[in-house]
Amino acid sequence: MPRLTIRELGALKARGERLVALTAYDAPAARLAEQAGVDLLLVGDSVAMVVLGMANTLEVTMDEMIHHCRAVVRGSERAHVVLDMPFMSYQTGDDDAVRNAGRAIKEGGAQSIKLEGGAKIAPVVERLVDIGIPVMGHVGLRPQAVHQVGGFRTQGTDAQSADAVIADAEAIAAAGAYAMVLEKIPAELAEYITGRVSIPTIGIGSGPHCDGQVLVLHDMLGLDSRFHPKHSKRYAALDGVITEAVRAYASEVRAGTFPGAEQAVPASEALRDHLRARAG
Repeated sequence: MPRLTIRELGALKARGERLVALTAYDAPAARLAEQAGVDLLLVGDSVAMVVLGMANTLEVTMDEMIHHCRAVVRGSERAHVVLDMPFMSYQTGDDDAVRNAGRAIKEGGAQSIKLEGGAKIAPVVERLVDIGIPVMGHVGLRPQAVHQVGGFRTQGTDAQSADAVIADAEAIAAAGAYAMVLEKIPAELAEYITGRVSIPTIGIGSGPHCDGQVLVLHDMLGLDSRFHPKHSKRYAALDGVITEAVRAYASEVRAGTFPGAEQAVPASEALRDHLRARAG
């Protein structure tokens, strides 16, 4: 089954169809998301926080991203797979950006990569596109700049900062990106940008007017009861389901009721005779 291409994803905007994206970090999640009809699987650097237990996205490495990307590729067939380039894999110069983006495609098996940043990163986007690596942009809140902006704060909330986000979006589109994430900006600003650029916009915490939406898998499945981001919606509460399942398992193990006969492999009569003989 051929994977969705960047041309097919771009055509969704032209037809007025919404693009459905979701993060995935392993093969089972990729398989289930694809079965549910997700168009695009983002191997997000959010893996640092929701899977690896890190405080933010800054610690995850290129090797770790490739490891998770390969799993997602193995678990899917049709969805377009995007590798989120981690912090300091492309900010240190064009050569590093080309080398690491190439690794994402060659080693990770991704069909495209995602970079955070606006006008300042546009020359890197242009170079990657020139050598045949499709690039998704990411403007608004940039989690890799969390220390610079003082936390996971909404961006573009006044005229000056909104103009900066617009300029970033236009620069990324002009540099050849095939799509862009708009993270945590006012809905009206996201609507304005979506109408200004020819490429699909994918919102997260940016209202309903983008060409598509992306959520973090663990947030929308309710896998961590301690964390409820305002921009997300819990479509399930699997933390409680999983906890109760594990609690039931632990109880049965301690009571000696698991495993039962239905989980055991019976010995043949010859083996039972042999064991009785050995026992004397």
